[in-house]
Formats: sequence, C-alpha cells, structure tokens
Amino acid sequence: MALIPIAAMVRKDLQLFFSDRRAVIMSFLVPIAIASFFGSIFSGPSRNAEPARIAVAIVDQDAGAISRGIVAGARTDRNLAIDVAQEADARDAVRRGKTVVAVIIPQGFGDAAGRAFFANGDKPPLGLVYDPSRAMELAMVRGVMTEHVMQAVSREVFSGDQGRALVDETLPRVQSSTMPDDQKRRLVEMLGAVQRFYREPTRAAGAAPGITMPYTVREEAMTAGSNVAYNGYAHSFGGMAIQFLLFAMANLGIEMLLERQKGLWKRLRSAPVSRAALLAGKAASGTLISLLTLWVSFAFAMIVFKVRIEGSVAGFIGISIGVALMAASFGLLVAALGNTPASARGITTFAILIMVMLGGAWVPAFVFPRWLQQFTMIVPVRWAVDGFDAMTWRGIGLSGALAPMAVLFAFAAAFMAVAATRFKWEEA
Repeated sequence: MALIPIAAMVRKDLQLFFSDRRAVIMSFLVPIAIASFFGSIFSGPSRNAEPARIAVAIVDQDAGAISRGIVAGARTDRNLAIDVAQEADARDAVRRGKTVVAVIIPQGFGDAAGRAFFANGDKPPLGLVYDPSRAMELAMVRGVMTEHVMQAVSREVFSGDQGRALVDETLPRVQSSTMPDDQKRRLVEMLGAVQRFYREPTRAAGAAPGITMPYTVREEAMTAGSNVAYNGYAHSFGGMAIQFLLFAMANLGIEMLLERQKGLWKRLRSAPVSRAALLAGKAASGTLISLLTLWVSFAFAMIVFKVRIEGSVAGFIGISIGVALMAASFGLLVAALGNTPASARGITTFAILIMVMLGGAWVPAFVFPRWLQQFTMIVPVRWAVDGFDAMTWRGIGLSGALAPMAVLFAFAAAFMAVAATRFKWEEA
C-alpha cells in the first residue's frame, strides 16, 4: 500500500514533464547542442586533416644568411603560418590578437650567433613578442623556433661563407692566445679540421648540412584499441549531460519550494502522505527523467558522432543510474535546505557551476594545479565524468565503473539523508 502514493506522484510528475512539449524539447536539445559544440572543439583534427597553424610574424632586422635560413625553415613548418613584417606592424598584429607571436631577429644576430656557436661568448637575444592570452602556443613556438635557429646557424657555420670567414678569423686568435697549451692545441686541431671540411668538394645534391633533430616522434593515442581513435564527443556529451541534469533537478527542488509556498504540501500531508513517501516519489520521478535525458543525449552522440561504449555496457548503465540518482537527490537537497525559491535559485546555480567546473565537464581536470586536482576528488561530477570516459573512449571494463558507481550512490544516499532530516512541510 505504501507504494501507491509513490507511484501516483511519479505518474503525476512524468505527466507534467511530458505535457510541456516545449520544455521537453529544450531539455533534450540544449545539452545536445552545447555538447556538440564542445565536442567539435576538443575532438581535435582527424589523422589526415591539416593541423591548425599558429600565426607567427617574423621581423628580420639582420637580413643575413642565418636569419634568411631561419625564415626559410620556419616557412616549411606545418605548425606555423609565417608572415614577414616590419616590427611596428608585427607588434600591432599581436596587440590586436591577429598574430600569436612576433619573432624579432635583431641586427647582428647571425654574426653573434655564429661566434657563440664555437665559444662561450655573448649569446644574441631572439625577441618573442606574444599574446599573453595564448601562452600555451608561445611554448610551442619557442620549441619550434629553437630547432630552426639551430639548424640555420649550424648550416652556415659548417658550410657557409659566414662560417668560413668566422673560422679564418678565430684560428689566428686562438693560436696567439694565452690559453693553456693543451686546450689551445685541441681547439686549433678542431678549427683546422673545420677549415679542411670547407675545402672538400660540394656534397651530393639534396644534402642538408647543419644540425637537425636526431630523432623522429612516433605518437600513439592510448584509447580503447589500436584502431580506435579518440572521440572528444564522448567526453563533452557526458559532461554537458551531467551539467543539465543537475540544473533540471535543482529546478525540480525549487518547484517543490514553490509548491510548499502555496501550501500544497500542507494539504497533501492530510492525505496522509509521509515525508518518506513524498521524497521517495520525487526521487523516483527525478531519476527516471534524468535517465531519459541522459540516454537521449548519448543516443544522439552515438548516431551522429559515432560515440561508442568501448568498455562495459553494464558499467555504463550503472554509472548512468548513479548519475541520475545523484542528480535527483541533489534536487531534494535543494528543496530541503532552501528557505525561499528566490534565495535557493541563486545559491544552487553557483553550486552547480562550481561542481561542473571542478568536475572536468568543461575542461579536462589535468589543466588544474595539482592541489586542485586532488580537491576535485570530493566532487561527484568528477567521478561521473571519469566514469563515462572509462566506459566510452578509454574502453575500460566493468572494473573501471565500480569506484564511480560507489561514489555516486554514496553521494545520492548522503543527499537523501540530509533531505529527509531537514525537509519542512511548511515554509518558515
């Protein structure tokens, strides 16, 4: 008999939910649209797609063989979009956000770099004027330019006219220097060998003298399998669905506060309906609505964006139920702790945004400082997002779902316990 009022409340809530067609469409459409947007950003380019190039302006104030070699090498780099400009124009482009980094090669850079290559002399500065909002791309440009500078300097030093003149200039200085005899002898032998190197016949066509990278990189994305590409839509749909479930269930809690404000619960209490039956009915209807919303979102992702459950289907279902129950019990917590609908709405919105942000639904948690990464382990959204990742693109089996499920059910039980003890039939 106790189940009759619970079933009646669940039926009533479901009828109210489906009676508003516009609200139903928005409940499905909004998370799908936002998740699609974030997924298109974080999926990255396909294996054969042209990578997004970083806009770099190079200001060549030296106009020597080495600086021209740097510019030529940078132009061939598939990660950079090079534009040679005057310093004022380059600085203005960075200031306006049209260019990420402006590389300034000062006058005399080539001569100074060539001298510094053989000795511990003053190293010439290579200026990098950058957009501070894109510091991550600055690090990439710095590494790429290091390779091209080293290759251009070493090529000219070992085979160019500038290097030949530099060796001819340096050798007499070393021979007349006061450095220790043993050190002088070794340095003279090295420079003499370089002179003989210059006198050798030109190498076969196509040879590229200069220091180059002594290795190549073989990248392997660690996903569910060797032939399974990373699908960023799996992460975005999980994160965005969780966010909108929390907002929807928080709205359910605020609607309960409105009903209490109108005296509905006071009248319902005379039915009589117990507090446990009321909360159980609301939790059941909220869980069913959350599950429906969650699975419709993932079904869209599977059909349109080829998201797949590469891990355990049972684990995916278990995490889905845990997420839905946690979201529904969070809504009851809002109804139990809220004084008025207006005050509860503002605090709840802030709490959800913090949970979603720290849980990695917007951006991956690895970008956070280490102490904050540890702190996010007490946020239920973090476990939900990690659980869905494990069941989809990571391809982890049922074992990868056990810990997220346990944590999500524990949060749901804690929210329900607080809601049961703090729920008030009438507004204070």
